[in-house]
Amino acid sequence: MFENFDLSKMGAMLEIAQKQAEKMQEDASSKTFRAKSGGGLVVVEMNGHGEVIDISIDGTLMEDKESLQILLMSAMNDVTKMVEEDKKHATAQMLSSMGSFGIKS
Repeated sequence: MFENFDLSKMGAMLEIAQKQAEKMQEDASSKTFRAKSGGGLVVVEMNGHGEVIDISIDGTLMEDKESLQILLMSAMNDVTKMVEEDKKHATAQMLSSMGSFGIKS
């Protein structure tokens, strides 16, 4: 399996991977994800790092704690999934751009 693996390229490839990982972190800082629930009564925004940066709650929900909780959980779950999917996509792109780690066919 590794008979054609070129170890001399490993250091350079790790350096490239490190630079790409740093760029992914920078890109994540500038991304914003938004999920709505209840037809927009609750809106939650996260950055690419998964940090909540804004929550908007319609005033009509202030008297209905149970509905507010349900809608908030729904929006939080949805936006968290968006962030995770973006991370998976970015990681897959990074790995595909690295090729086959110097394995020759």
